[in-house]
Amino acid sequence: MDQHRITLYGIPNCDTVKKARAWLTAQGLDHQFVDFKKMGVPEQPLDSWITALGWEPLVNTRGTTWRKLDDATRAGVTDAPSARALMLAQPSVIKRPVVEWADGGVSVGFDETAWRSRVA
Repeated sequence: MDQHRITLYGIPNCDTVKKARAWLTAQGLDHQFVDFKKMGVPEQPLDSWITALGWEPLVNTRGTTWRKLDDATRAGVTDAPSARALMLAQPSVIKRPVVEWADGGVSVGFDETAWRSRVA
């Protein structure tokens, strides 16, 4: 596996992102980190994530950002285009981390067991 092609997207102060980055480092897996807060959400990768995973796993409906949205905004997220617009406008609503793996796969969230089998 080409370790240099792992890209992890998220927010640096997110505990799950911190765990994921620490895990990758502990495994000796070089990775690039893209900070949503500083860089925004890159549109082309977002479209790829939606294609690969669907929009539902990407929208963190259990997080603070989602809960702070008004009812009309939450109710308006019904399909990929509406979810995409929200994720571009409110990057913190994206479940983290999103990882683009060297093999071309994409995952969302940190699951050590799944990650271990992915890099084995």
